[in-house]
Amino acid sequence: MLRCAFALVACVGFAVEPDMALIPAAKYRPLFRGEKDAKEIAVAAFQFDRRAVTNSEFLEFVRANPKWQRSQAKRLFADERYLAHWAGDLDFGKAGAAQPVTHVSWFTAKAFAAWRGKRLPTTVEWELAAAAGFTQADGTKDADFQQAIARWYGTPSPDVLPDAGSGRANVFGVRDLHGVVWEWTSDFNSALITGDARGDTGLERQLFCGSGSLGANDRTNFPAFMRFGMRSSLKAGYTVHNLGFRCAKDP
Repeated sequence: MLRCAFALVACVGFAVEPDMALIPAAKYRPLFRGEKDAKEIAVAAFQFDRRAVTNSEFLEFVRANPKWQRSQAKRLFADERYLAHWAGDLDFGKAGAAQPVTHVSWFTAKAFAAWRGKRLPTTVEWELAAAAGFTQADGTKDADFQQAIARWYGTPSPDVLPDAGSGRANVFGVRDLHGVVWEWTSDFNSALITGDARGDTGLERQLFCGSGSLGANDRTNFPAFMRFGMRSSLKAGYTVHNLGFRCAKDP
């Protein structure tokens, strides 16, 4: 379902952090673009978390950074639903320690990433990693991956999220980019705004979550339209019950 093409470029000599995977440099060619948009995007090699950030990890963050605790966070940076599923500032209650943390805004995700010495991935980086199949980098050629995509997007979200990293790894060793939670990215996808709006550098227009389709001009690609709809509905301060994040890092 992810109709996007890319050519991998070899990269060697990078020391990859534990729990992160190396996504090789690539030439990414999105099919969903405007007439003036580049036909090919060069993506440098980057490190990418193998799984989403968990409740347990986020608890460490808010304990070390009290201003991001639920009762202390400013509404400008996280709405009233911020960590709404937790029992308290330092208690995630019935939320599983290993489950992906959700109800977090773009601002809080960005702050967590910086605290870890990392950053949020760009949308193109996220899409590049997410387009990889189970056995090869081009997921459009992986029949099992395509079937899994269709199954994931055709199944309602469970009431209880699975543990982060419990799904099948793709060829890069990254898990759960589909079918568990939506994920924030650092920037916006130009496909989300009109040509007239591209001069608007306001913050809210530039901050959207991951899973945005770069192939939405394919009318058969239903998952892409689902992702497109989700991304276009968000602002940076929003927190949603099925929206989490993972981090990236330069080699």
